[in-house]
Amino acid sequence: MRIGVLTGGGDCPGLNAVIRAVVRKGTKVYGNEFVGFRDGWRGPLESATMPLGVDQVRGILPRGGTILGSSRTNPYAADDGTRRIRANLESLGVDALIAIGGEDTLGAAAKLHDEGVPVIGVPKTIDNDLGATDYTFGFDTAVNIATEAIDRLHTTAESHHRTVVVEVMGRHAGWIALHSGLAGGANVILTPERKFDLDQVCGYIEERFRSQYSPIVVVAEGAVPVAAEEVTQTDQLDSFGHVRLGGIGQWLADQIEHRTGKEARAVVLGHIQRGGTPTAYDRVLATRFGLHAIDATHEKDWGKMVALRGTDIVRVPLAEATKEIKTVPPERYAEAEVFFG
Repeated sequence: MRIGVLTGGGDCPGLNAVIRAVVRKGTKVYGNEFVGFRDGWRGPLESATMPLGVDQVRGILPRGGTILGSSRTNPYAADDGTRRIRANLESLGVDALIAIGGEDTLGAAAKLHDEGVPVIGVPKTIDNDLGATDYTFGFDTAVNIATEAIDRLHTTAESHHRTVVVEVMGRHAGWIALHSGLAGGANVILTPERKFDLDQVCGYIEERFRSQYSPIVVVAEGAVPVAAEEVTQTDQLDSFGHVRLGGIGQWLADQIEHRTGKEARAVVLGHIQRGGTPTAYDRVLATRFGLHAIDATHEKDWGKMVALRGTDIVRVPLAEATKEIKTVPPERYAEAEVFFG
């Protein structure tokens, strides 16, 4: 069997571990051949490929990013996307696709499956917001990076008696903010799932100052104040219809300083959270996903995504995995609220 592999959407620590596992097991156990598609869905759309064999995956386990490249190309943005993909797969002799990606990449994979293209999905997102899997690789790395930043910011905040607002990623789900905020001892955590009251946030900050310590506020990029709109960098949309978020951290720092009279600074972690070396946990999870994805391909169990349930890797329909975003439930946020102020 000749199998195409692509990585779509934002880059993520652990992508190379998946690619390595797919190629190593596929070659050694099943005798498969592989084609690497470049830059997400642009690869099969434009027949942009690279060699992908054992030699190409040597030494990539600890590397962040993806050797295949990535993009936010939407194959359904063009009317003839499916036809072009089918024609290119046929001309390259590719029998099946393994698509590694998040909500958008796997949503396109689900549609292609419905139209008869043999595809297997692997969940990838630092936001941990994909349904049907307990965790996605990349999330643990992002949380560890954010937690280390928060640990460092505590000391400079206390030295200068100022509030520090830390903006982390999370468009619709606040998992990174919740986990890094809890692990880093943040005094306020703001997530997209629940609009925040600015007066209440300032109350928590003033309470913290009265204890002779300085506040740390962790805010997800998609968090929204009551009776306001989300803060965006631009009105332009990507090919999947998303605006570029960013700026809530600085907006919040300005509001806090104005209302409390105490100096406030914003730190935006941005792409630092998803760059660099994956943690051991993410390397292992990504490797296991890759091993099970090639098994599903060999068994021609098309239209499935590998997923983590407890400690087991299972298969779920792509349609189920992309049906809805997994958000932070109220009871998990309530756990964090105990430590506010």
